[in-house]
Amino acid sequence: MQILGISGSIRSGSYNRALHSAAAGLMPESGHLAISDLHKIPLYDDELAREDPPQAVIAFREYITQSDGLLIASPEYNYSISGVLKNALDWAGTHTLGNLLEEKIIAIMGASRTIFGTVRAQLHLRQVLQAANAIVIRKPEVYVPRVQDLVAEDNTIQDERTLEKMRALLEVLLSEIRRHQ
Repeated sequence: MQILGISGSIRSGSYNRALHSAAAGLMPESGHLAISDLHKIPLYDDELAREDPPQAVIAFREYITQSDGLLIASPEYNYSISGVLKNALDWAGTHTLGNLLEEKIIAIMGASRTIFGTVRAQLHLRQVLQAANAIVIRKPEVYVPRVQDLVAEDNTIQDERTLEKMRALLEVLLSEIRRHQ
């Protein structure tokens, strides 16, 4: 099964990208995780979508179409998801080009430096995905608080409890995909 990882952070040392890297190593044999790059996706513009969607948008949408499910890792900015992530989801779920998130099976996780992890951001993310009529995995919930204390110098996740929760989330994601196929 092909899973597309979407990180809400484009920072080179992103903790949420570190979550995706860890997830790639935890993926059961029946799955493969490819990680998207949102750097070149422009701000959503319905006129641009109608006239001539940029190549970066076309490629991103093609990755979503080819994937069996999505694994979103979101930071928390001002109690919500990042603008980068919201923008990518707008391009994926636009009715102008066709809503690719409709009934797409999606697992979410997130890491932040705060004691709250990404609890509030994930609530907002669930609302956005509900509006797109996606199928979102409810549990296990993977919120990684104080992530800076759980990563090594090479930005790899070192906390066994976090890795176990991620492994469980991946198993549920793949199970749900099989159930809906």
